[in-house]
Amino acid sequence: MVKSMTGYGRAVGGDENMTVTVELKSVNHRFFEFNARVYRNYSFLEERLKAFFQQYIARGKVDCFVQIDVEETEDGVVSVNHALAAGYYNAAKDLSEKYGLPMPADVTLLTSHPDVFNVKKAPADEEKIWAVVQPVAAEAAQSFVDMRLAEGKKLETDILSRADAILDAVSFIEQRSPDTVREYNEKLKSRIRELIGDTQVDEQRLLTEAALFADKIAVAEETVRLRSHIDQLRAFFTSGAPIGRKLDFLVQEINREANTIGSKASDIEIARRVIDIKAEVEKIREQIQNIE
Repeated sequence: MVKSMTGYGRAVGGDENMTVTVELKSVNHRFFEFNARVYRNYSFLEERLKAFFQQYIARGKVDCFVQIDVEETEDGVVSVNHALAAGYYNAAKDLSEKYGLPMPADVTLLTSHPDVFNVKKAPADEEKIWAVVQPVAAEAAQSFVDMRLAEGKKLETDILSRADAILDAVSFIEQRSPDTVREYNEKLKSRIRELIGDTQVDEQRLLTEAALFADKIAVAEETVRLRSHIDQLRAFFTSGAPIGRKLDFLVQEINREANTIGSKASDIEIARRVIDIKAEVEKIREQIQNIE
């Protein structure tokens, strides 16, 4: 099924020690562009998330927000800065001796200075953290893809309805083209009679002139190609693969055929249908900019 390039997905999960929130949102882009926002402590997740989401997303500018809340259950390693502690102690002892003040009888003298202690947490276990984040990312990705598919279905319906309108115009042009040759032949005969009166008209010359005109305005090849392009457009929507770039090229071809018919058209009704085709092509072109 066709996917839109705009989408949003969110999921929350985790385990007994960690709560993970993952949000995804995307807008149109020619290629896949990924930007992850995670806490600095978890920067290693950025590349993993990018590779993971590329399994779900072919095109679009994607912003990913990851929030990780950890319940502290493990103590860090605490060490003492003995040099600093000795400095505080000696300074306090000097004050005590100089001013006749009693020295504290316990270690509170030193523990009241937090810089005496160094707290070093154990390094993060990247595999353990990813094992918790990955299922949440998968849930967010599925929500994201579901929204893209829903939007894509709307785009598909609109584009195919416009393709039908183009085919209606093509059918009119195919039916109208032979009439323009007959009308030209009749006008040519009428004009000649006005000029030469009752003098015998060379029918063979008229037929030759009409044939030249018919060849000049013939659009059968263009209408056949237009129908082929529309058939191909419909087939794209059933392929299951990303089709945005292919559609972009195909629409250019449809527009080229319409321009050719317009340049050949000598009939106002055909010219109007060409304008209708080009208007639908432009609307399709706008819509496919949103397709992955």
